[in-house]
Amino acid sequence: MSDTALLVMDVQRGTVSRVTDPGYLPRVARAIGAARTAGIPVVYVTVGFRHGKPEIHPRNKMFGALPSGAFTPDDPAAEIHPDVAPLPGETVVVKNRVSAFAGNDLRQILAAAGIDHLVLTGIATSGVVLATACHAADRDYRLTFLSDACADSDEDVHRILVERIFPRRGEVTTVADWAVSPEGS
Repeated sequence: MSDTALLVMDVQRGTVSRVTDPGYLPRVARAIGAARTAGIPVVYVTVGFRHGKPEIHPRNKMFGALPSGAFTPDDPAAEIHPDVAPLPGETVVVKNRVSAFAGNDLRQILAAAGIDHLVLTGIATSGVVLATACHAADRDYRLTFLSDACADSDEDVHRILVERIFPRRGEVTTVADWAVSPEGS
């Protein structure tokens, strides 16, 4: 059993539509394939809300600005992008804040599986990846960031995070380098 899990965070139709790099989804798919081949669990984390969004406080600038119905069960934009869709039996966790750990049972799922090393991918680098990294580092998880499987609408912010901030919390690598030996990461 692996002590590592690949987290695929917020790679949903509505967030992928903001990524301009045509190679992004193929790289995420490659990371997922490498994890599956190595026996590393792939855990999908999505943002989602109940109808009427009772989870969103009016002071929440990020989620409070979303249109009515966005990222609710009937919203097609809330679906995991089909190019990286989970296989039957793979874990999907729904969160209602920025961090992958917020408003769900992700921590318990990881603990039950003996996971202490997280490989992070997702949209946006300055959102879910950063928030999850801070949360996970404070809980003493080992972290690996797949820099080219993280995306952000602000290229400068993405670059600063992967070059200067994330190396303080874990290892930063590319999908191509990690895929060679994911179990050894």
